[in-house]
Amino acid sequence: MYNRSNLRPNKSKPGVMEVDGEVTEALPNTMFRVRVPKGSLPNVEEDRIVLCHLSGKMRIHYVRILPGDRVKLEMTPYDLTKGRITYRNR
Repeated sequence: MYNRSNLRPNKSKPGVMEVDGEVTEALPNTMFRVRVPKGSLPNVEEDRIVLCHLSGKMRIHYVRILPGDRVKLEMTPYDLTKGRITYRNR
């Protein structure tokens, strides 16, 4: 039997920023444009539009995302134009 504690995701991955945003547009292939408000990202003084894809767990569980939904993103500090949607707020 395997140990299930190894299968749980880490709370925070090193080098990954977690920010909140709002979906503005739904694109094909589970891609979305998400508006991230100013002050959420370091060294960014205006609202930013980020191109995001849906995380694997959300695809598996058929989580539906529509424009206007509040979501949580994971972004890398190296490219602030792309991200991954990891959670949809209710």
